[in-house]
Parts: sequence; structure tokens; C-alpha cells
Amino acid sequence: MKYAFKRAEPPVVRVKPGTGIDAGLNSLSRIALVAIGFVTVFAALDLSQSLLAPLSLAFVTGLMASPVSNRLEQLMPAPVAAALVVLLFLAFIASVITLFSMPLSIWTDRLPEIWQEMQRHLLDWRTVFDTLGGVQEQIRSISGGKAQMTVDIADTSTVEEIATLAPAIAAQIILFLASLYFFLATRNRIRLSILSLCVTRRTRLHTARMFRDAEWFVSRYLLSITVINAGLGLATAAAMWALGVPQPYLWGMLAFLLNYVVYIGPALMAFILLGVGLATWDYPPAIFFPMASFLALNMIEAQFVTPSVIGRSVTLNPFFVFLSLAFWIWLWGPIGGLLAVPFLLIGYAVLRNTNVLTSR
Repeated sequence: MKYAFKRAEPPVVRVKPGTGIDAGLNSLSRIALVAIGFVTVFAALDLSQSLLAPLSLAFVTGLMASPVSNRLEQLMPAPVAAALVVLLFLAFIASVITLFSMPLSIWTDRLPEIWQEMQRHLLDWRTVFDTLGGVQEQIRSISGGKAQMTVDIADTSTVEEIATLAPAIAAQIILFLASLYFFLATRNRIRLSILSLCVTRRTRLHTARMFRDAEWFVSRYLLSITVINAGLGLATAAAMWALGVPQPYLWGMLAFLLNYVVYIGPALMAFILLGVGLATWDYPPAIFFPMASFLALNMIEAQFVTPSVIGRSVTLNPFFVFLSLAFWIWLWGPIGGLLAVPFLLIGYAVLRNTNVLTSR
């Protein structure tokens, strides 16, 4: 009896397109394209700072002034209302500069005195400097040479620097004012033009809601923060007056302005008041009184006043606020610090309506 054995063939594994190595390569290519896109956008934002920064500031300021402009447009044409809003903004800026100029010049002349007082108080920490000197000597002995830190100061004229920067600053101010005027005068037509590009009725509805939410979030946040900062400035001026600090209204106005830049502005204000305390008093406990008073007022404002006034509808995650602040200050400097939170609110309004649009 013969048995026939059939040779077993190995199973054939069919790989579907888009799986395995091909899928991994496709995913990596998509990630690389996204990374290249982000780098390109960051580079474009950095290179076009002189153009985009004043335009963005005008856009955000226009969103904040939209409720005022809407009220004025009920009484007069839109171009006239926009011109009046720009004139009011210029009058506010001119009044702030006028009030700041005299006391700031006085305290600028006292900067050497403040620096000497700070050095005198820092001399009590001789052990720290002795330790640093010992570390320097050790580095010198290890490297076999001199480990002194040298600072090279370029011999540049201040007048030449001002003459070089003045035209660029003037051009950015003119660009900001012109952009603010044209945005306020034509914002309704711009909105209607963008809505006319929407094909379906649902897309048009959600786009209109996106515009409404962005304007409402930014205007409510900035107007509310302005009122809160004004209260903080008045409280700071009153505290400085009670402590006997010279020019208390100067520190109130400075607290009002610096509080627009969250986290960094109050920290800078506390450091400035530490210098004011060094120039006003000689004994150690009293020099911290101005800084401690402002920090207490700022804590009350940040923990109780701002959440109750703004409410949960405009409340943002502090981590995302910090990331936005760090990114825009790194990219655009002080103007980026002013625009960080409004940009985050605009992005929140866009994502909110985009999610609603894609989920249905």
C-alpha cells in the first residue's frame, strides 16, 4: 500500500495597502510635513514682526473698542465713529504719557542712589560672594589660566541708536493707528464679505457665531481687565500714599499698565517697588513694605476679583495662558505679552465653533 504525501505550502500573507511599513512611512511623512509647516509659520511670524505686530495689536484693540464703536454708529456714520474712537484712544495715550513724564524723570535721576542702596544691603551677604570667589579660584587653578568674567561694552552713542530706531517706531505707530481706524470703519463689511464665501447655510451660521464669540470674548475680557486694573491701580496708589512713598499716583498708574501682562507684569511691578523701598527707607523691614502691599493687593485681585468679574465663561486654563504668554513674548517681545491672552481667546472661539461644525 502506497501513501502519497503532498508537500505543504507555506501560507501566503497578503498585506493590504496602507498598512505595515507603508503606513509607518506615511505617518512619518505627515509628521514631518506638519513640523516643517510649524517651523515655516514661526519663521514667518518672526521675520514679519514689524508688520504683523502693529496689525495684530490694532485688530485686538479694535475688538475691544467694538462695543463703543457700535454705540457711536447708532448716532453717526461708521467712518466718523471710527475716527472718534481713534481720537479718544490717542487722547488716553497722550494723557498717560503726560502724567508719567515728570515723576519718571525724577525717579530716573534717583536710579544711581537706588543702585547704591541695593549694593549696600547686598554687602551683608559677603559669605555668598566669598563662596563664589572660591569657586572662581578653583576654576582658575583647574584651567591653568585666568577665569575672570569680562564684559565688553560696545561704544555706541545713545543719540545714534535713538535716531536709528525713531523712524521704525514712528512707522509702526502710524501703521497701528491706520489699521485701527480702517478695521473699526469696515469691520462689518469685512464680516459680510467672509460670510458670503460660505457655501452652505450651516457653515455661514457657525462662521457668524465664530465672529460673534471672538469679539465678545476679547471685548469682555479686555474691558473687564481694564476696570479691574483701574481698581488695582487706585488701591496701589492709596497703599503707597498710606506708606508715605513719594509720587503714589505714579505707582498706581504703573500697576494699572503692567497688570495687562499676566504673571510677568505683577512680578516686574514688585521688583520696581522693591527698588522704591530701598530708595525711601534705610532699615530692612520697611524696604519691603511697598512690595508686600502690592503683592497682597495683586493676590486679592487675582484670586477673588478677577474670577468673580470675568466669570467662568471667559476663564482659561492657567497652563495654556502661561504657554501662550511665554511663546508670544519670546516671539514679539512686550507687544506679544499684551496679545498673548487675546490670541488665546480668539483661538478658543475658533476651536469652539469648529468642533461644533465638524461634529454635526
